[in-house]
Amino acid sequence: MKEPVHIGTRPSAKSDLQQLLHEVALGDQEAFAAVYDTVAGSVLGVARTVLRDQAQSEEVAQEVLVEVWRTAPRYRPERGTAMNWILTLAHRRAVDRVRSVEAAAARDTKAALLDHQPAYDEVTEQVETRLEQEQVRRCLRTLTEVQRQSVTLAYYRGLTYREVAEALSLPLGTVKTRLRDGLIRLRDCLGVAV
Repeated sequence: MKEPVHIGTRPSAKSDLQQLLHEVALGDQEAFAAVYDTVAGSVLGVARTVLRDQAQSEEVAQEVLVEVWRTAPRYRPERGTAMNWILTLAHRRAVDRVRSVEAAAARDTKAALLDHQPAYDEVTEQVETRLEQEQVRRCLRTLTEVQRQSVTLAYYRGLTYREVAEALSLPLGTVKTRLRDGLIRLRDCLGVAV
């Protein structure tokens, strides 16, 4: 005669699990192995439903089963079935893991924002640029008119030596000399080391 097939838990699984859990509370390792075989799939299922990450679910399932071993004496049959107690432990542990991961991500984000410093201080950069511009203007005022015009045309307007000579109606050699002399005076005035 064939044994009847049961979908889900066997009719006596409830009392069997409860008895096994009582034996686990007394330190029976074989009883724990039986509890493990009975509930491991369900515990992993609960963890996977909450976490949606296989590796984290397996970790949580392992933690829950270790907790069952350690806290089996706390199980009270009058408060619910053994399976419900174990699955409640699994659900709580999985939710704690989600909260922990979210809190760690929030801490990392906050720390990254606090540690983020701009590559440069915009105000300081603007002040330094203005001071440098003022110093260049001051030094340009120390040049002769021809030197100032030659430097301005060549470096601010981007003209070639020949175009500067044509614009000032001066020989090319004179413009080259004035530019060289003007740049030497600017260098000295600005304190640029060679």
